[in-house]
Amino acid sequence: MIRVGLARTRPSYQGLVPPFHPGADFPELSSLLGQSLGAGPPNEVYAAVRSALAALGLDEQSFGSADWNPLGALVPRGGRVVLKPNFIRHWNPAPGATHESVVTHGSVIRALLDYATLAVGADGSVALAEAPQQDCDWARVTELAGLPSMQEFYSDILSRDFELIDLRRETVDTADGVIVARKPLRGDPLGYRAVDLGRASFFEGSGLEPAKMRGADYDPAATGAQHSRGRNAYLLSETVLRADLVVNLPKLKTHKKTGVTLALKNLVGINGDKNWLPHHTVGAAGDEFPGRAIVDRLRSRAVELARGWLAKGRATGALRLARKAEWALRGDEFIRSGNWHGNQTTWRMVCDLNRALYYSDHQRLQLGAPGPVRRVLTVLDGVIAGEGAGPLAPRDRPLGAIVAGTDPVAVDLAALRLMGFDWQRVPKVRELMRDSGPRVTAVREPADVRVYEATGSASTPSERTLEEIPCERPFQPHPGWAGHIERSPS
Repeated sequence: MIRVGLARTRPSYQGLVPPFHPGADFPELSSLLGQSLGAGPPNEVYAAVRSALAALGLDEQSFGSADWNPLGALVPRGGRVVLKPNFIRHWNPAPGATHESVVTHGSVIRALLDYATLAVGADGSVALAEAPQQDCDWARVTELAGLPSMQEFYSDILSRDFELIDLRRETVDTADGVIVARKPLRGDPLGYRAVDLGRASFFEGSGLEPAKMRGADYDPAATGAQHSRGRNAYLLSETVLRADLVVNLPKLKTHKKTGVTLALKNLVGINGDKNWLPHHTVGAAGDEFPGRAIVDRLRSRAVELARGWLAKGRATGALRLARKAEWALRGDEFIRSGNWHGNQTTWRMVCDLNRALYYSDHQRLQLGAPGPVRRVLTVLDGVIAGEGAGPLAPRDRPLGAIVAGTDPVAVDLAALRLMGFDWQRVPKVRELMRDSGPRVTAVREPADVRVYEATGSASTPSERTLEEIPCERPFQPHPGWAGHIERSPS
């Protein structure tokens, strides 16, 4: 059986203050935090992360003692851990919503920072790395997460470094949804590695035309070039690929192109060039939009014409006016750019990224290995989740859940149960379970998964099947997925 840890907690971050100290005398942390142990107000999120790791069964025999080291079996002493949050962007435009349903909260990050540091010891290191959306303000999103305060605490009190790495090579300024300025960034200090899955890609045999694949920017040439003639390559962060342990810290929320974000989708942020990532395939014959309505076909052609101008920095003013007019006439919920349940491109890209990471070691891709060559721990932040127009503009959904696991599909299955969604209607989950390999999951059917749920301070979690995980109220899907992802009431 594949085990997942689930911890329930108060569905709020209220009262938590950076650097998000544990707020309790947990015995295993005494050697790390010393006199700072328990500093700050009570931290129920930290306690929930701790409970989820314990419920997962990590170092089960030592839990409750000073010797408990939950990540100790996942990374060697003196090793390198990379924390990978979801920092897609620093604001949420949804009326009445907050950034708390968009990004991974700092209290979750702090708990994993402490347990990772405990595991690697004095000679090891822990860093945080992420490639947000191009228009995200890195300084602002890290400040919202309280990371500068964590750095200061670790440096001044613990004499330890905590490196923050923006993996992007470029940032942009936008106005009315149009890029108006670009600025180069340093990117990953260790550089990037092109990982080519070749015929082992989920695009193999898909029937999708590489020349019509579109990425996250205006120039489509790079997207098609990396996914044609037997090549299916991704430009991945060396900082991530050289880690001894990757700790994936996604947000529990809906997603316009893949239905949900969760563990699998969060790996989009380990890339150095998002134009290597196919997001949709253009035109009525692709998956850009449903049906063959003339308004959508004309819009598609106009967008393709505009790409050439925008790639050269031209006509931005005219295109901003056109975008404003479109919003005034059609609103913002019409389906475009593959933002619907019929998207057949993005889920393949997500599955590819997971295969590329799980089968890449410090030096190379090893698709011939009998199983994954990399260890990844996922801890999913569902304290305040996101529903509706995710991942960029979700409504806050108080949930009070932390989900932990070493199998990403098992984690996503548990989260889908909490959301009231049907895994069979989420292609990235369904197809990875059916996949003939190289497999990134040991799950072949939901019955393979057991969820160990911890509530409050109970030291003994209760074992449940996925079917026994209740959904108090189903999440509202993204508008492009409404009616196509929900679980049947029966």
